[in-house]
Amino acid sequence: MPLASIALAAAERISILHSGFPDRTPIHVLIDALRALGHENGKSAEIEVLGGEGDVNRLSTLVNGLVSKKPDVTIALTSPAVVALKKAGMVTPVVFAFVTDPVELGIVASFANPGGNFTGITYSEATLGGKRLDLLLDALPGTRRVAVMWSRAFPGHAAIYEAIRQAAQVRGVEVFSRELEGTQDLLPAFDYVKKSGAQALIFNSDNLMFGRRKEIAALALSHHLPSIHSFSPEVEDGGFMAYGPDLGEGYRRAAALADRILKGARPADLPVEEPTQFSLGINLRTAKELGITIPPMFLARADQVIE
Repeated sequence: MPLASIALAAAERISILHSGFPDRTPIHVLIDALRALGHENGKSAEIEVLGGEGDVNRLSTLVNGLVSKKPDVTIALTSPAVVALKKAGMVTPVVFAFVTDPVELGIVASFANPGGNFTGITYSEATLGGKRLDLLLDALPGTRRVAVMWSRAFPGHAAIYEAIRQAAQVRGVEVFSRELEGTQDLLPAFDYVKKSGAQALIFNSDNLMFGRRKEIAALALSHHLPSIHSFSPEVEDGGFMAYGPDLGEGYRRAAALADRILKGARPADLPVEEPTQFSLGINLRTAKELGITIPPMFLARADQVIE
């Protein structure tokens, strides 16, 4: 057998599973982080990137394949991917990222003592929903009625909406919900919230919606609805604002956990980590098109300003 074939046969097997469209995300940050730690595809490692593309059946097929192949470590991105692996009885190590509440979802026993073969990085708590409402109101003084778009099918969204609702009571504003039934429901949803008197919008993205972020930003603009989102690419693609944990940090820390496992650590002994870096992004081009003047003191709080 050629030396190259022998080396490849002995390579670490790393599978990356995203329930949506990995090529529409900054997945290269994760690949680069793995390479920096010595896990380079085609050399020291065999790395495959799999995307469920928002299709439950496709995700199930990919998960069943991973359960059979038993990679040395699987990096599962977003809640649906992690939940599917758990339900399928995955027995090899799994590092997750971008999961809002892994304890509530039954993925781990606790943050400090995960137990089993799953550990990872959370996407912080559902209370971020309330923080996004606060930021939206601070940027838009006088706003009294806010719509929330979300999908009940995406794990964690119901808890985020509840956090928004509680924050609205504290701030003395009205929020109302419009649940999304799929991408075909986007235009009717925007028409509905505008006709219902919404002055602004909190948009909770999922895998399908994240891939349509430019369309969503355009709909928000055409309906004159300043919107706040969860992920920085959403504001980069035209959303008014975005606030959430730094995506790059999540990818890099997931790579670091995978590295520790590949070097012999057990997932059960690696506590679940929480984000430490958060980013507020503001798109001034969108603000200008909406006729919004952002208070200077608020603009100074932004980590990312798109002009």
